Amino acid sequence: MATNQELIDKLIEKLELLFKKQAEFSSEINSLKEELYRLKSGSTEDETIPIKASTEPDPLPKTENEKLEAFNENVEEPVVETLEPVLETEYQDEFVAPKATSVEENKPKRKSSLEKFIGENILNKIGIIITIIGVAIGAKYSIENDLISPLTRIILGYFTAIGLLGFGIKLKKKYEAYSAVLVSGSIVILYFITFFAYSFYDLIPQLPTFVLMVIFTTFTVVAAISYNRQVIAHIGLVGAYAVPFLLSNNSGQVEVLFSYVAIINIGILVISFKKYWKSLYYSAFIFTWLIYSTWFIFEYFEEEQIGIALSFLSLFFVIFYITFLAYKVLRKEMLKTSDVVLLLFNSFLFYGLGFAILENHDTGSQLLGLFTLGNAVIHFIVSVLFYKLKLGDKNLFYLASAMVLVFITITIPVQLDGNWVTLLWVSEAALLFWLGRTKAIKVYEKLSYPLMILAFLSLLQDWSFAYSAYYGINEDEQITTIFNIHFLTSLLFVIAFGFIVWLSRKEDYTSTLKPTSIWSRLLTYGIPALFLFSAYYAFRLEIEFYWDQLYHTSSISTPSEDVYKRSIFNYDLRDFKTIWVLNYSLLFMALLAMVNFKLIKNKLLEKIALGLTVASIFIFLTQGLLAISELRESYLNPSEYFQENSFYLWIRYVSFLFLAFALYTCYKFIKREGISKGFKIGYDILLHVTIIWVLSSELIHWMDMAESTQSYKLGLSILWGVYSFLLIAFGIWKDKVYLRIGGMIFFGITLIKLFFYDIVHLNTISKTIVFVSLGVLLLIISFLYNKYKNQITDDSNN
Repeated sequence: MATNQELIDKLIEKLELLFKKQAEFSSEINSLKEELYRLKSGSTEDETIPIKASTEPDPLPKTENEKLEAFNENVEEPVVETLEPVLETEYQDEFVAPKATSVEENKPKRKSSLEKFIGENILNKIGIIITIIGVAIGAKYSIENDLISPLTRIILGYFTAIGLLGFGIKLKKKYEAYSAVLVSGSIVILYFITFFAYSFYDLIPQLPTFVLMVIFTTFTVVAAISYNRQVIAHIGLVGAYAVPFLLSNNSGQVEVLFSYVAIINIGILVISFKKYWKSLYYSAFIFTWLIYSTWFIFEYFEEEQIGIALSFLSLFFVIFYITFLAYKVLRKEMLKTSDVVLLLFNSFLFYGLGFAILENHDTGSQLLGLFTLGNAVIHFIVSVLFYKLKLGDKNLFYLASAMVLVFITITIPVQLDGNWVTLLWVSEAALLFWLGRTKAIKVYEKLSYPLMILAFLSLLQDWSFAYSAYYGINEDEQITTIFNIHFLTSLLFVIAFGFIVWLSRKEDYTSTLKPTSIWSRLLTYGIPALFLFSAYYAFRLEIEFYWDQLYHTSSISTPSEDVYKRSIFNYDLRDFKTIWVLNYSLLFMALLAMVNFKLIKNKLLEKIALGLTVASIFIFLTQGLLAISELRESYLNPSEYFQENSFYLWIRYVSFLFLAFALYTCYKFIKREGISKGFKIGYDILLHVTIIWVLSSELIHWMDMAESTQSYKLGLSILWGVYSFLLIAFGIWKDKVYLRIGGMIFFGITLIKLFFYDIVHLNTISKTIVFVSLGVLLLIISFLYNKYKNQITDDSNN
């Protein structure tokens, strides 16, 4: 009872709290309804609205039973019901809508944003352009008709420009945007009037004209800062870069031109930095490199101007590089894709133009590697400063470091050649990939991918040279198998790519590429593919080259009827080459499959390895057994120039060991759990095709060895018939319909061979033996089908 009493007391306390909250809610609701009614009626005096629920809570009962009864009564009469109809019906339509209407009526009409944009921005620009065109047309008409003298024309032009300029400045306080357009137009007129006075009428000498245009440019810069308008600065920029070309007298003093451009660049870039006008920086960048490139292509003289070319090339590069870094450091900007593109353009324009200048010079061509390395040093100094002083975004350090690696990478093929290029590139790719993955540096990982491709292409080039069919013909050019620089390069390349593949499979590190992107998928499969391809061909090329060298050095010169000697080669060495390449292929593919089964356990690689193993088996059955047969023929018919030995015969059984290992790998695959029935059927077909193919080859081999070449047709027909019978019997025993059908098809092939081929070439006794043997086998097969007809199923569940 005591426990129940405590529980009742607690519940009553909660009820009392709820009653108090109910009273507060009722009071707030009443206040809201009064306010709504007052706003609705437009009255400013307080008016009350009849309320269904009392604003004060009922007095709390004293006894427990009374308290419980009061609770029930309150529950049956919820207060919320009085609010909902008032808000939804009585006040919503009459209060909310009228308020919106009244506000809309009192709100002043405003011009649309499009109308405002056109009236305040577009029309004044169109107007100033039309004004300039009109002045130009009038000037042209007056000139053509000699209405006014040249001096008067220029003076009027200046007065027009100055008047337009003054009027624009006067309007600056009230109409700044409009004033800026007028000032811009007047500056354009001043530029062209001055140019006409100098170029067309020779009224102003070159030096005063140059001074005037510099003044105009300076004034444009001051006006741009005063108005805080980039458009004025761009007009001044165009005018500044146009001045030396407008006033050129073909003197060929390019150093004056580039000095002027450098000074203008410094001023323009300071303004762009101060006002944070990046478009001005981009414009200066484009104009400067365009001017320099045009001069280099059309007017550069190698011997005379190499010093000037390299000096100003370096100066422009440094100006833009420092400005770029200053933006990022002082403005504390984050590195964006556009910034990376700009830096790469600046760096590679400098490097490309510098490389072209040095390459065409006798002394400079010997300094290309040093020049490339110098580019790497410049970026290295920048990266060290960023790292030591902790300046700017950390991605700037990574970008500068990446540029160091890029130019070191370029230095390798410029200064070195051959295998060293491949080794350095693949080492650099592995290092960058390791840093990018383990340290989560996006730039490094992304840079490693093109390096991998470059290294692989370099390896292919090394292979094409080192393992050429004509390389190693002479004895002084022969190389030792395995122990040579080419195989060492291939081996180190494979190790580096193996490290990359191993690191990419570790779950501790994630790729910087999006998993769903096409590049991520391409590289996920592409890098292991390059690794396996390189690992396979590294050894295969050594095997091929070993036999190629033996073949070329086996040449024997024999006298002939004409004046030239005839060279004879040991062609059996080519058959040995084919056999050992196929043996190696069987071993490599089988080992790849076994390693994947035991360690890697990758489903896609599993299917690829299995498919390559099956392909290797079929290639061996077609090409390998043919080469083995050729060696037997050479052994039985020895050459007078070369010596044959018993290995010509025994190599077939060595090859069969490799074949058996490959088949065993496929067997291990189908014996695993979860393997579908289709793979099992495929393996059985592969196994029996291989067995009958090898048995047929063995039959021909031993009959050939026994000099019974006329009997192998009979033997093959009997062998095929017996094997067909065994297939059908085994299919009945194991209840495998595909084996039974396969046996029947093979028996049909045997019968076709018998009637269309054997019957023509066999004697009577042989025909009798074949027909009787195959007939008996057919009878036995029919008997088995009848005996086990109740046990044979359609193999649907096997």
